[in-house]
Amino acid sequence: QVQLVESGGGLVEAGGSLRLSCAASGSIFRINVMGWYRQAPGKQRELVAAINTGGNTNYADSVKGRFTISRDNAKNTVYLQMNSLKPEDTAVYYCNVDLHVVPGLRSVYWGQGTQVTVSS
Repeated sequence: QVQLVESGGGLVEAGGSLRLSCAASGSIFRINVMGWYRQAPGKQRELVAAINTGGNTNYADSVKGRFTISRDNAKNTVYLQMNSLKPEDTAVYYCNVDLHVVPGLRSVYWGQGTQVTVSS
């Protein structure tokens, strides 16, 4: 079993900052890609940012230059630093982790979601 625990969401004014964290624990052999998705009301879930084992990152165009994803491999944790937040960033943010439970058995896990609300 693998558990993902997210933290760091909340309410912030436009222009403010928040930092999300997601810690993975349990039966983990190796973590591959870690990422963040978000889903706003009435919209599909979309990729916000992802980072692989080599530290290579990928961002949605809408957050480039404002959000930074990072990971601490020793802690099996991924972070999302969100700066210059806009009302359109309001959504439930989900952690996503692609990992090997044992060699040859690869699975994807989702966090429970954390609400981010940006007021104008």
